Amino acid sequence: MINRSLPDREINTRYSIDGQSFQAPTLVPGLYVVATPIGNLADITLRALQTLAAANVVACEDTRNSRVLMDRYGISTQLMAYHDHNGPQARPIILEKLAEGEAVALISDAGTPLIADPGYKLVVAAREAGNSVVSIPGPSAVVAALSIAGHPTDHFSFAGFLPSKSKARADAIADLAKLPGTVCLYEAPSRLTNTLEALADGLGPERQASVCREITKRFETVQSGTLTKLSQHYSETEEPRGEIVIILGPAEQATTTQDDVDEALRTALKTERVKDAAGLVAEAYGLSRRDLYQRALELSKDG
Repeated sequence: MINRSLPDREINTRYSIDGQSFQAPTLVPGLYVVATPIGNLADITLRALQTLAAANVVACEDTRNSRVLMDRYGISTQLMAYHDHNGPQARPIILEKLAEGEAVALISDAGTPLIADPGYKLVVAAREAGNSVVSIPGPSAVVAALSIAGHPTDHFSFAGFLPSKSKARADAIADLAKLPGTVCLYEAPSRLTNTLEALADGLGPERQASVCREITKRFETVQSGTLTKLSQHYSETEEPRGEIVIILGPAEQATTTQDDVDEALRTALKTERVKDAAGLVAEAYGLSRRDLYQRALELSKDG
């Protein structure tokens, strides 16, 4: 049930840190997408505190979870629920508030909204209505896990949660196999072992990976190894608790020899001109087109 007429709160746009109270600056009307801590409440940014305190209303997944954060910092802003199940009913209310010139803060239970959390449809609707949408950046579980897992970070993909049904999950993993670089996933503790087994089947048992759990909390752990070893480890231990990020290291690339390249060039030269043959093989192997052109010329002269 959505309360369309949220009661007016007593005007109080203050927040507190370690018992010291501060006045939040006034916000320009608009939708503020605010990142909140993924575990340790001390990870909140100063700008996030100011935004939550100064907003007319804070839209959140679960008002009970968000109230813990708000109480920690002495913020009394009115909370309203906004999640996947009530989105169709809640969005018009939020859009109406924006149209009336209010500042609305959007938060999730933890981390950055929209990153495998609700909010996408609201941001799209707010932008289409001509409202300002402002990012208040901060914690994100996938970025935090990447920073400590020990896998390459220069090229990575984020795939969110895998489907729960076996066939759909296998299809999704087959798509992951095509991705270059490091791949990041979220997973629930109850599904971790089955997911690791499915990943080993679909991506290969020797694929390197890490399971990052309870990031920023007291029992933060990073378990690394092959997918087979990780699957065995978690099948033999108690079901883990807390939020989990799986980081898949890049797939090992097969070594290409000069003989492989020469054979590919000879095959291409049977039907293609030297320039075109060099281009086709260069694209297939990720090599220099100029170098392969010279090699193709040599091979064409040899017969």
